[in-house]
Amino acid sequence: MYLTFTQSTLRSFTQNIFKAMGCSQEHAILAADVLLKSDLRGIDSHGVARLSGYVRLWEKQRINATPNIKIVHETATTATVDGDAGLGLVVAPFAMKVAIEKAEKYGSGWVSVKNSNHFGIAGYHALMAVEKDMIGFAMTNASPLVAPTFANERMLGTNPMCYAFPAGKYPPVIVDMATSAAANGKLEIAQRTGKNVPEGWIQNADGEYTTDPHALKTGGALLPLGSDREHGSHKGFGLSATVDILSGVLSGANYGPWVPPFVAFMEPAANAPGEGIGHFVGAMRVDGFRPVKDFKTNLDNWIERFKASETINDSQKVIIPGEPEREAEAERTTNGIPLVLAVVDDLNAVAEKFGIEKLVADA
Repeated sequence: MYLTFTQSTLRSFTQNIFKAMGCSQEHAILAADVLLKSDLRGIDSHGVARLSGYVRLWEKQRINATPNIKIVHETATTATVDGDAGLGLVVAPFAMKVAIEKAEKYGSGWVSVKNSNHFGIAGYHALMAVEKDMIGFAMTNASPLVAPTFANERMLGTNPMCYAFPAGKYPPVIVDMATSAAANGKLEIAQRTGKNVPEGWIQNADGEYTTDPHALKTGGALLPLGSDREHGSHKGFGLSATVDILSGVLSGANYGPWVPPFVAFMEPAANAPGEGIGHFVGAMRVDGFRPVKDFKTNLDNWIERFKASETINDSQKVIIPGEPEREAEAERTTNGIPLVLAVVDDLNAVAEKFGIEKLVADA
């Protein structure tokens, strides 16, 4: 069962929860904006459904609601940011602003981040660069839930990466994806709705395929993009490794099996080599390569040609990266955001804890 809410209702509720945690007004507004962007774009696994997880980590003193986010290493075009255990929803936009400022001066800017937490959807941060006629990059490592090709041990996170390109008369092209066969949030959605997941997403504790979305709780693991060696899982493993190295090894954050878990009941691994979760963001000025107008005209042409490509049958169409999310945002902006009842109950339990007015469906 789903209940529907306007974005203003969810935004106000989410801001109030973050402020109850001790976040400043500025940080509460920003953090809520990142989560709402996810829900609007149809990425339900990373929206307000994650809010109770942030609260539980804050209660365990693993999230600092009042961080001193700062640059700790810097050159003209690069920087490393220490997030001071703050919300990744706040730390990553800070880092992207640094990258954009460097790109404005020197053509490109690259920032690694350590000592952060879960940063929501990568697309939010990459799109910040697009607004400045830049190409945006954003990636993050994550809790170890994925077994590398041929392994039966969780070593990597879902480790998403995003590339965003500004177009002219069309919306940006946004490639935003996990490097695992599926994002963990999709398992959580399946768990809440009582559904199985497709074969090829997870392996059980014995390394065998399973469709049980609860398999991670009994020693199973997510699989890399490609699912198995015969279908290219080594490529997904390679992409995930790239994200982990840029986000963790380069910044001084944790990496591989030492990345802290998002769930509060699991303690971070002992003898961790770094600090917190790591991100990597970047911005490149389009006019560092060619006039912006020319690039956008050609990207519009690219979009049109791909949309016009011959399909297998008339009922199908080529989908440009970012198109489903844009369509979801248009629909949900008008008709509201649906939340499964289990998520609403979870959020209202958090509201009751803080003495905040509970969510009531708008429709």
